[in-house]
Amino acid sequence: MSALAGKVVAVTGASSGIGEAVALACADAGAAVAVCARRTERIEALAARIEEAGGRALAVTADVGNEDEARGFVERARGELGRLDVLVNNAGVMKLGPIDGAPTEEWREMIHVNVFGVLYCTHAALPLMRAQGSGHIVNVSSVGGRVVGHYSGVYSLTKFGIGAFSEALRQEHREEGIRVTLIEPGSVATELRSHVREEVLQETMRGFAGVTPLEAEDVAAAVLYAVTQPENVTVSELLVRPSTQAM
Repeated sequence: MSALAGKVVAVTGASSGIGEAVALACADAGAAVAVCARRTERIEALAARIEEAGGRALAVTADVGNEDEARGFVERARGELGRLDVLVNNAGVMKLGPIDGAPTEEWREMIHVNVFGVLYCTHAALPLMRAQGSGHIVNVSSVGGRVVGHYSGVYSLTKFGIGAFSEALRQEHREEGIRVTLIEPGSVATELRSHVREEVLQETMRGFAGVTPLEAEDVAAAVLYAVTQPENVTVSELLVRPSTQAM
């Protein structure tokens, strides 16, 4: 039997990169998958790909930093797919740069998606998981939630915050059958780098010279490992770096 047969997994930020890879990995493991992002065509194509391979998928266009849209996605996943076993809070924005003189709209965008997106989706999922007596919340953070890199002050602020939130969540719900996992990827070859202003990207990437980044599928494998452990096992935290990454 497939590892996630009969399970329902909801993934945010699934239009590309890690979110897309997680959705495909979970579908391959037998789960029905709900995916959301702001790019409708991308997630509808992903859902179609899963269904063409014999799986079951639901695509919902949503901005998870909007509370009503985040709640709508989670509740549609539960309502249309029958239950909610795993929520993967993956949606994220990375706007690197110096704090002094920064375009403050970049700060608001990161907090909107990286923080409120996780809070709103989790808030919507908890009563559903509590009612069924089980669930697993996976928060995709970053190595930037452990180590503050060059020009990552506000980005790391959001990621350190998600680490603290994840641990608080684990403590509050550990006796209710709800598990919590924090995934912290290092450098990954995704569209995330395209969020960074070109002049800032050139400066920050100097520290990654010679580093072969992870592929999105490498991070998806870490998520799949965490969510397929026996119910009495919680993988609380997974830091996944390229082997040659220094920090």
